[in-house]
Amino acid sequence: MPATVLTARALLLDMDGTLVNSDAVVERIGRRWAQAHALDGDEVMEVVHGRQGHASMAVLLPGRPLEQNLADNARMLAEETADMDGVVEVPGAAAFLASLRGLPHALVTSADRALSGARMAAAGLALPEVRVTAESVGASKPDPEGFLKGAAELGVDPSDCVVFEDSGAGIAAGRAAGMTVVGVGPRAGAHRPDVVVPDLTQVRVESTADGEIRLHVG
Repeated sequence: MPATVLTARALLLDMDGTLVNSDAVVERIGRRWAQAHALDGDEVMEVVHGRQGHASMAVLLPGRPLEQNLADNARMLAEETADMDGVVEVPGAAAFLASLRGLPHALVTSADRALSGARMAAAGLALPEVRVTAESVGASKPDPEGFLKGAAELGVDPSDCVVFEDSGAGIAAGRAAGMTVVGVGPRAGAHRPDVVVPDLTQVRVESTADGEIRLHVG
């Protein structure tokens, strides 16, 4: 099957599941939290990918005070930042990021600054210069705020951005921002991104003389 060709002025990149495979630690800590709250671990794992922790808790334990969710979230972020066992790059991520040097792109992640820095380093990946992290937004994915902030920081219209995402919440956020969405990995296909690839080895980046980014996907 021939590759899909997409054009953009900027790329907005999720981290977990898109650039970094952190599933091992997310599973460990998420299932431990589920057990402590007498919740089904599989149901919890269906919700947590792509969202900030306190936003996942609000879905899973409706009616629980926000203060408790924020306190739990802070504890879990500290645990996650200390646990890099099994954190690796998504295949092709390092080469993909290297191909974006000098081109407008940003990291847009539900992780905070400390966790995103630690996970990118553990996976051997360079942090993009422009980063939108948990501290940067008032609303978690699937709200589009993070992607819209990324576009604004890069000075690019949302309609000229392509998002790379793996989770249902992230794909919904990209779509709500009015952006084209490339789904990455096994979770993505179920959420109907514009195009889906198994990993980043299936993406080739080309820049044009007028500053446009051409993506060959698949």
